[in-house]
Amino acid sequence: MTTKQLAAEDVAFLIDLVRRQSGIVLPPEKAYLFESRLLPVANRFGCADLGALISRLRSGAGRELLAATVDAMTINETSFFRDSRPFDYFEKVLLPKLIERRSRVRRLRLWSAAASTGQEAYSLAMCLETAADRLRGWQVEILASDISASAIARAAEGCYSQFEVQRGIPARLLVRHFSQNGKCWQAKPELRKYIRFFEHNLLSPPRFAGSVDVVFLRNVLIYMDEATRRKILDNILSRLATDGYLFVGSTESLAGIADKLMPVPGAHAVYQPAAARTEAAAQKQEVAGSGPAVTRPGMASAALGSS
Repeated sequence: MTTKQLAAEDVAFLIDLVRRQSGIVLPPEKAYLFESRLLPVANRFGCADLGALISRLRSGAGRELLAATVDAMTINETSFFRDSRPFDYFEKVLLPKLIERRSRVRRLRLWSAAASTGQEAYSLAMCLETAADRLRGWQVEILASDISASAIARAAEGCYSQFEVQRGIPARLLVRHFSQNGKCWQAKPELRKYIRFFEHNLLSPPRFAGSVDVVFLRNVLIYMDEATRRKILDNILSRLATDGYLFVGSTESLAGIADKLMPVPGAHAVYQPAAARTEAAAQKQEVAGSGPAVTRPGMASAALGSS
């Protein structure tokens, strides 16, 4: 059975299932994706065709089949230093600021919240390596999560093809931070030491304790409806330090849903919690001798648990 033969109610069922489980909204005209992505899942679980797969899903299939179905429909397009500008801004502008602000606690924590196959997290690790001398003796961590179990498994391996590393990594960084092993380019230990990979659905509360200083949530919200985007942003903000930073995709707008966020002046697609404005004003008063300011840069040790 192909998508051309799928009944309208079956297409609607799959669209609703993907939306409820992942937040991704697939328009009906994208129904052709079900055939190319779900037929391998059907074969893996012994289903004769898409119709049989849908019947099992409708009857309350086990968690493994449901997870594999949603995994197959997630969007894992990514590359190293994708769009470059956010990484340049983080490395050259924000990282020096954060090192100064966190100099007393000597802790820094980043979250690649839709890490896919890991290129974004390793790109951030390469940015951190440029400040390795200043960060010596610090607790530095990159949390890298994704709903896709298969994508996160690949990310944790840190092994990429020639084509993948050529998409974004300058030659000088490639030879410095990766080792060639046959057809694979393997991330070296100095990158891997920063990163903790784990599965996580952004529709659920974060699976770790403590706050983070920077969140990369790029090219994700564009696939969600407004209610889902609000829910995800609330989950993100529950862990973002009040003086932290949120990066979204260059084509994504938070207009109408970012009442708890404010754009960072001079940056593109970078936001801070609205509370940062109040905090900044309090700090100015402190400098002027009007009393102490209260900040919340804190970071507790990561503690992964069940979602």
